[in-house]
Amino acid sequence: MTCAHIVDVALKKVPGVEAVDVSLNKGVAKIKLKPGNAVSVPQFWQLLHEKGYTPKVTAVSVRGELAGGAGRLQLKVSGTKDVLDLAPDPKNAAAYNDAAKKIGQSVVIQGVMLPGKDLKAVVPLQVGQVQ
Repeated sequence: MTCAHIVDVALKKVPGVEAVDVSLNKGVAKIKLKPGNAVSVPQFWQLLHEKGYTPKVTAVSVRGELAGGAGRLQLKVSGTKDVLDLAPDPKNAAAYNDAAKKIGQSVVIQGVMLPGKDLKAVVPLQVGQVQ
């Protein structure tokens, strides 16, 4: 069994996963989720860690409603009770500023999440694009 196969099988077992494409040569696993799923990025990180891999930067696309107050910007993820803290992407701070102007609106945020040493710690979604 190859490492890619082990990761592929493990990710496909997660409830809410629709499709998985793993390339260990590139160090990438692309995961498509079913609508209405309740899985979170830290759950995937923990699974990869349990399989002996170190999770890296994770690109995500998330639909939800923007909320803010007291200098914080958050995304209430559609179909779940999850609320993600948002942060500016150092490569595109303008996207975060655009998001701040859309509080109360439903949007799709594309960005990245960076795992810390504690894979269960709250990690902000760095806003790269707002649709």
